[in-house]
Parts: sequence; C-alpha cells; structure tokens
Amino acid sequence: MANKSNGEKPTLTTRQGHPVYNNQELRTVGNRGPATMENYHFFEKMSHFDRERVPERVVHARGAVAHGVFEAYGTIGDEPASAYTRAKLFQEKGKQTPISIRFSTVAGGRDSSEVARDPRGFAVKFRTEDGNWDLVGNNLPVFFIRDATKFPDFIHSQKPDPVTNNRQDPNRVFDFIAASPEAMHMVTWVFSPRGIPANYREHDGFGVNTYRMVNAAGEGVLVKYHWKSQQGIRSLTAAQAAEIQATELGSATKDLYEAIARGDYPKWELNVQIMSDDEHPELDFDPLDDTKTWPEDKFPLRPVGMMTLNQAPDNFFAESEQIAFGTGVLVDGLEFSDDKMLVGRTFSYSDTQRYRVGTNYLQLPVNRPVVEVNTNQADGTMAYHVDNRGALPTVNYEPSVLAGHAEADDSYCEYRPEVAGQIQRAPIDRTNNYQQAGERYRTIDQWERDDLVQNLVGELKNCKPILQEMMLEHIYKCDAEFGERVAAGIGVSLPASVLAPAD
Repeated sequence: MANKSNGEKPTLTTRQGHPVYNNQELRTVGNRGPATMENYHFFEKMSHFDRERVPERVVHARGAVAHGVFEAYGTIGDEPASAYTRAKLFQEKGKQTPISIRFSTVAGGRDSSEVARDPRGFAVKFRTEDGNWDLVGNNLPVFFIRDATKFPDFIHSQKPDPVTNNRQDPNRVFDFIAASPEAMHMVTWVFSPRGIPANYREHDGFGVNTYRMVNAAGEGVLVKYHWKSQQGIRSLTAAQAAEIQATELGSATKDLYEAIARGDYPKWELNVQIMSDDEHPELDFDPLDDTKTWPEDKFPLRPVGMMTLNQAPDNFFAESEQIAFGTGVLVDGLEFSDDKMLVGRTFSYSDTQRYRVGTNYLQLPVNRPVVEVNTNQADGTMAYHVDNRGALPTVNYEPSVLAGHAEADDSYCEYRPEVAGQIQRAPIDRTNNYQQAGERYRTIDQWERDDLVQNLVGELKNCKPILQEMMLEHIYKCDAEFGERVAAGIGVSLPASVLAPAD
C-alpha cells in the first residue's frame, strides 16, 4: 500500500495493520488536552517500546543512586506552603522526608560513558507519610518533543543503527530533529556545555513537565519544579570528556560516592514556579508545552526546601538497578496537568517497571513506601508478602460490610478541572518553535555560544546534505548569526529557504 503523501514509501501502520494517519499527536479533548484513554495507537506503540530491552532500562540505563533527606521550609517563597498545596511534606518548617535519587544518562547502555553528550536523568523518590512521591526529571529544563506519542521514535533516532549497532549516528539524530522543529530549544541546551555535566553533583535538576498543586480548598495552580545545585554548575568540553572516558566510564558515579564518603554531602534547593491554572493567552507559548521554559521575571523561582544526599547504596543491583520511578506517583496535594508528554510518561514509566523489574516491584525495599500498604492486590511474579487485609484476611475486595478496607475521606478528593472540546489529534495552537531557542543563543556567554556552534558543526559535518540544509534553516530561524556561523563551520551556503518567515 502506498503512502498517501509519497508513493515511494509504504504506509505506516499499527501492529494490527491499521494505517496511521497521524503519528505526531495524541488524541485529546481539544488541541491541548487532556488526553483520552482510547489512544489505542499510542498505547500499542508505547507498550511495545517499553518492552524493547531485557532487562536493561530502554532509556536511563546508566545511572547511580544515593539516599538522603529533604527538609521543608514550610513556605513557598514568602507565603505559607498551605496557600498552594495541602501536600503534607511541605507544611512544616524543618519537616524531614527521606528520599532516594537516581542520576543517569539517557541514550547509552548500562556500561556506557557517564560523560557522553546527553541529558542527565534527575529522579527523586520522596517517602512521605501519605506514600511515595516521585519527581522524575532531567538536568535540562526542556525536552525535544511535546507529544508523548513521538517518544519511541525519538529514542530510536538516538540509539545505535539497528543493522550495524554502531554508535549514535548524527544522520539518524538530525533526521528526526530536522523533521521536529520543536526540538530546537533543546538542541541549544544539549549541544552547549550543559550537554556534558562534569559529574552528577554539579548540575541543576528540573521536573521539565508542568504539574499542579492543590490546596485544602480544592484550588489548583500550575507548577514547574527546579532543583538548584548548591555545588554550582560545571560542564566539560568535548575534548575534556574524551580524555576522561579514555580511562574511566563511570566517572560521575565515582565522584558522587567519593564525595558522600568524605562527608561532602551534595545539596540541591527545590524551587517552584507557579502560574494560575488557565490557558494564559497573553503568552506566546502554551504553558503546558515541555519544549518551553517559563520566564522567571514573570514567574519567579520560589524556594520550597533543601535536599541533602548523605548515604550511598549498600548494593548497586538491589538499589540502582531495581529502583523504579513513575511520573504518576503523586501524593495528595500534588497532581497532573494536561501536559501531553506528562500524560504519556505516566503510562510508560509504571508499565516499564512492571515489565523490567516485575509485577511486585513495589514490594522491593528500595521502592516500597514507609507507610503501611493496604490494597486488595495480590500474587503475581515474585510476590513475597501479602498486603495487610485487617481482621478478616479472606476479604480481598471492596466494598464489604464484613471487613476489609475503607475508602479515604473526601479531604483526599482529587482536583476537578472542567474540560470541554472536540476529541481530535492536533498540534497545540502556540508552537513558537524558534523564539526561546534564539533567546537562549543570544543570552548565554560568548564561550558557550562558541562551544554550541563548534559541537553542532562537528556533528552536522557528518550528515547528508539534505539534513545539513534542513538543520541550517531551523538554526537560522532561531537566530541569523547562529545559522550563519554553523553554515560557515560546515563549509556550505545557507539555503535560500532561510529567508522564509519564521514560525
């Protein structure tokens, strides 16, 4: 069957043989969400993607875990934490919550280099009195794509060639990026010095996606999370990274564990940006778009608390390999937004853990909460205890007038936003793919601009001419000087298309 847009290409289908007419957007209520459950193409695509590797993580395979404590300030900026959220871990000044964190690289395998040019995973598990909260993010504030249905394709483009299994191929990397202009903002981060952190201690962390906070009155606000390194930020050039990985692939893990061993405990301050929960038509971007940052002059960082890492794992496999995170692991007072990437990640993460670690991965010591677990779930692979069922253990269902469990009171009622719109697959209205990428290029220091240009030139020189032309058009639309410098470095002329109006 011929492709509708190009008779030389076969039609993209699902595993059921159904033609896929839109492989770019989730099916949503309106063009900005929320996503619907009948996203069969997405579920089939993502659930297969989650099972592509055994037993190594498909992404974030290389990483290191440390443990510590989060201490709340009791405030969010200058206001009581209760003004914005009823989450119990934030309410009292000095309240401590045990945490575990896993740092990681994204694209490489379990034994790959820790100084590769790649985002760094920054996943924190809070063991609160209301159960676990997982805040799963990266060391960079934005991402390459804004719709989760594109995630398997994106990761495939970053992985080795499926035929030769050779290293990451710039033609594959930039083939995807050239067809996905929303990635240009992330390109200005990954190919800048921030793309190779010196270690796991000296970089920031970000939730990346937009979440909600909800207070006791049921009022919600949109929120973005920022972890600010108290060690400062330090990055490596490509030459420095090459020198390190010539003799040591696990340099970042070694640095982290040695720092903890000598009592030099790493710290990060948690800050949030807060925005009212609406579409904000005054902005030139959609606040739910994870390829965008919120301007700090309009939405300032508000300190929430401090995280300190003071303990290394006792066993790498039991803790770093088996620890499991999920964006759907939220506690009362902290909720989702309609961010399309967040909705997709929430399905993918927990689905991956059940496959990779096992049905009962939450019974493992590194994953289980510190509070008592009372469910009616049982059995499955590697079950080693049964959740508490109270005085009448034969009652493993609810409701029951005999025994069993009772539902929580309505103080735990979830946030109830109103949504309306046509069910559709469509891009958001305010894509604005180039503005923030150009602003970043113009505002970073000159040496960072030079490094960004040099790194892009080094990769694009190895790409086919059609990819060079497409990438130069995108780069020029971000910033004219940026495009001119990359073109000169590659040794080609700017394409005529760069004079077309920017998106």
